[in-house]
Amino acid sequence: MAKLDAAALKDRLAKAPGWTHDGNSIHRQYTLGSFPDAIAFVTRLAFDAQAADHHPDILINYKRVTLTYSTHSEGGLTQKDFDGARGADALAAATQSR
Repeated sequence: MAKLDAAALKDRLAKAPGWTHDGNSIHRQYTLGSFPDAIAFVTRLAFDAQAADHHPDILINYKRVTLTYSTHSEGGLTQKDFDGARGADALAAATQSR
């Protein structure tokens, strides 16, 4: 998958509220209801990431989860990163509404 150019990156970021661009990656922090909710979110995300063969960096701090996406093989951001971000957003919303 090709690395996004500056215009495509700007367009994708505009459609990804809450995500921050930093160098060759995007990241977002979620605050879940509890530590078990954070772990459940990460567990569900892990299965989705494995199925997509695209794995974010994950940092868990109690009920906060920070995700960082980058396509290392392309040296930057690709559509895969924004697909992962969109899936993580949907999963976080579903986890928080339980």
